[in-house]
Amino acid sequence: MHFSIPETESRSGDSGGSAYVAYNIHVNGVLHCRVRYSQLLGLHEQLRKEYGANVLPAFPPKKLFSLTPAEVEQRREQLEKYMQAVRQDPLLGSSETFNSFLRRAQQETQQVPTEEVSLEVLLSNGQKVLVNVLTSDQTEDVLEAVAAKLDLPDDLIGYFSLFLVREREDGTFSFVRKLQEFELPYVSVTSLRSQEYKIVLRKSYWDSAYDDDVMENRVGLNLLYAQTVSDIERGWILVTKEQHRQLKSLQEKVSKKEFLRLAQTLRHYGYLRFDACVADFPEKDCPVVVSAGNSELSLQLRLPGQQLREGSFRVTRMRCWRVTSSVPLPSGGTSSPGRGRGEVRLELAFEYLMSKDRLQWVTITSPQAIMMSICLQSMVDELMVKKSGGSIRKMLRRRVGGTLIRSDSQQAVKSPPLLESPDASRESMVKLSSKLSAVSLRGIGSPSTDASASDVHGNFAFEGIGDEDL
Repeated sequence: MHFSIPETESRSGDSGGSAYVAYNIHVNGVLHCRVRYSQLLGLHEQLRKEYGANVLPAFPPKKLFSLTPAEVEQRREQLEKYMQAVRQDPLLGSSETFNSFLRRAQQETQQVPTEEVSLEVLLSNGQKVLVNVLTSDQTEDVLEAVAAKLDLPDDLIGYFSLFLVREREDGTFSFVRKLQEFELPYVSVTSLRSQEYKIVLRKSYWDSAYDDDVMENRVGLNLLYAQTVSDIERGWILVTKEQHRQLKSLQEKVSKKEFLRLAQTLRHYGYLRFDACVADFPEKDCPVVVSAGNSELSLQLRLPGQQLREGSFRVTRMRCWRVTSSVPLPSGGTSSPGRGRGEVRLELAFEYLMSKDRLQWVTITSPQAIMMSICLQSMVDELMVKKSGGSIRKMLRRRVGGTLIRSDSQQAVKSPPLLESPDASRESMVKLSSKLSAVSLRGIGSPSTDASASDVHGNFAFEGIGDEDL
């Protein structure tokens, strides 16, 4: 998750008090909250009490006198680095102290009072699920409420997540981000002040082997089935005419498990597809469509005069990756600190092991670069859990102060309509690369000098290539 403090504001104090500088904290380029230096200092002191000074990154010191504009900008940069470092620390970033601070600040900034509201959550097939929640409920609370409404068992809640999406005019979704523990879903979606933003429930794992756990339960089976039918309809899962005929036959028979077993064999089953963007592979400014799934990033592309092709980049071959943002300067080439900034340009770059002794950086320029990075991290986390013999099955903690009250009227997942005939305009793809299998596990060394260590995500699922793989 990308934290930034791109700007400051001069604001008047309460009841006509003296003016103060406010720092706008953005998450994935969107304003999350507005805080004062004293609030961030209070967070730092609380974290220091709980975890010790040696664990925390450096915090910008207090100043006795009013800050000059240059000092305000310097403090902004220091606070931005501090927030990024805390968030990226596995201990501090997952702490309740840090996350509750951001939730309170989000609610205060958006001036949303705590009250009961009805929140709409969509399933992958567009079906609406209305849940009664508090405006101050965190992501986990809302997820539990949706699970209760659908009658999804507690031990399967961890297999699903809530995603913020933007609904296009044609009804398809563009994924913005996975909702996190530091935000309030109701506030996050309503603060965008646009009806095109929605919250969607979707499975949160990548390895189709976990489907077996979900399919044991009726509701889990229906959710997985509805998502798969939807993915096929929107062209995310690649099917031939014969495969489509078989799937439609199974759907007519309401053979959901058999339908899913066949779907699991199809290319891009369970993948998340992103909007069209640009990459520098295999050549500069190459238009691509990126999909994430099955421990890889897939790039669909069309070279001049050639058919549609696909390149696959395995997560286990990525030594590290980073997300960078740049802001074009306004005309004239200069900008005052924190003001006059243009639209943020986001890039995901990963260092890939192309051959046994050759690493190469591949860069994807996309507004969804941060979401791509989150997908990479979650795939790595899942691989490491599997290698350690663990399981993603988990029970989410109950709300503080009592158990979750289930609704009397359970809402079943509606069966999706029959599959339509495959789109004749969809072309088959030729894979650019299909090997590079896993061999041995090793940790990574220091990141390349192309970026600072704080910008780089080290990949502990990175593996070497044996001679037999070349």
